[in-house]
Amino acid sequence: MSIPNEFQAMRVHRNADKVVSNRMETLKLEQLGEGNVIIAAEYSSVNYKDALGATGTGKIQRSFPLVPGIDVSGRVISSDDPHISVGQKVLVTGCGIGESHDGGYSEIVRVNSDWVIPLGERLSTRDAMIFGTAGFTAGLCLARMLQNGQKPEQGPIVVTGASGGVGSLAVSMLATEGFEVIAVSGKDSQVDRLKALGASQVVKPDDLDLGQRPLESVRFAGAIDNVGGSLLEGIIRHTDLWGNIASVGLAADFKFSNTVMPFILRGVSILGISSNNCPRPLREHVWQMLTNKWRPQDLESFVSREVGLTELNDVFHALLERKFSGRAIVKIS
Repeated sequence: MSIPNEFQAMRVHRNADKVVSNRMETLKLEQLGEGNVIIAAEYSSVNYKDALGATGTGKIQRSFPLVPGIDVSGRVISSDDPHISVGQKVLVTGCGIGESHDGGYSEIVRVNSDWVIPLGERLSTRDAMIFGTAGFTAGLCLARMLQNGQKPEQGPIVVTGASGGVGSLAVSMLATEGFEVIAVSGKDSQVDRLKALGASQVVKPDDLDLGQRPLESVRFAGAIDNVGGSLLEGIIRHTDLWGNIASVGLAADFKFSNTVMPFILRGVSILGISSNNCPRPLREHVWQMLTNKWRPQDLESFVSREVGLTELNDVFHALLERKFSGRAIVKIS
């Protein structure tokens, strides 16, 4: 495939009053950010960060106008890197695309070769975006916890925000590794699905009854937290000796307050999960695990909706209003 003279993309703009809006546009290659690999995009996905940035609800984009979309997969149509071949299936997640560099909501994407991950035979471009940043982030949480010594015999792992993309994939991956999983979700409609993914219990946040003392009775061996705020505070107080808590989201609040007691008396660790700037060796390891051991038996079941570029705003608003579960993928070409 040759590089087209023109192609379709969504672009985010900001006016003098700092009002952010997005629209579909016809672009030329020279309007995209620099890079030495050009990809004919086939799929992208929709993450909470995409919704925040493209609607102006959150300050995600760092320059304007900018093509949003922090994920993309497709086939290489031009490469100056000898390790990346024309025609090769590849993906890019994070690395600043959709934030400081033109991203994945475009028929043609230009990126730096250091950001590009080749896809193995077992992972199609569609599969890659069912995972997307959400699946990669869930895998990164588990990888960091395992690196820090987390073991199934220590006890149950709590997953908050379990009905979302990161949460539901994390439930599946933890169960695959033999962990007992307590899924926390306020959506009654997701109970059966989360149990089918491997959760031993599904509870609502208020049902956890986490108390207020600096140290509470031991109930959990660790957690993957998508929520932040008071829920994270409470889980820390109930975490057992040498437990690990992967902090990955702020759906409720970006702040939390606590004492040092769980850290100095129980050796609890909070592991920060930053998928955007993950070192490449760890990034490659996580994608290898997602392709093989951590791949769910029915990956397609995580797809709640497939849309085109012109339908993205509907998904953005559903995500921001918490009316969406699972994954939304974007078919580009």
